[in-house]
Amino acid sequence: MNVLGLIGSPREHGNTATLVNAILEGAAEKGAETKVYQLSKMDLKPCRGCMSCRSEGKCVIDDDMQELYKELLSADALVIGSPIYMWEVTTHTKTFIDRLIALTCWQPCAKPEFVSPLKGTTKIVLAYTYGSPNPNNFNQYFKYMEGLFSYLGFHVQGSIWASGTVNPDDISHQFEVLENAKEIGKKL
Repeated sequence: MNVLGLIGSPREHGNTATLVNAILEGAAEKGAETKVYQLSKMDLKPCRGCMSCRSEGKCVIDDDMQELYKELLSADALVIGSPIYMWEVTTHTKTFIDRLIALTCWQPCAKPEFVSPLKGTTKIVLAYTYGSPNPNNFNQYFKYMEGLFSYLGFHVQGSIWASGTVNPDDISHQFEVLENAKEIGKKL
């Protein structure tokens, strides 16, 4: 099994990276091969809305997303981690998500239909960190994101989050969250 981890935080070794890596560690303990990318270190351009993916069968933007498409299509599971900024995932994470439009139609399409090559076979776990101490502050947003990825053809395994993570190592004191993250990884 191949598990791909994407970290959408600009903090390279912050709370989000720790959370994603705990999930990957759990998966690795069960024999999975894992690979992780720091989205903020990649050249990811925003979707232009050109819809060339509909006529060309692929995204025509030449950037690091081309590598991520290949990784994603060969992965059995995906872990996306992002801190919450202003009630949303970071711009790095959102750019990645927007570019997934190219996966909705790999064959040239005459009409706008969402057809995903994933067909519910690629598992996904969504991991979030945020500064508010309220552990239920963004539940509605997390459900929305699960719905989005389900619509895109992913087999959503759920979400995990760590609240009260302001300083880069605050999550290291949240032993239960990190243990739950490892267990989620093992179940992948």
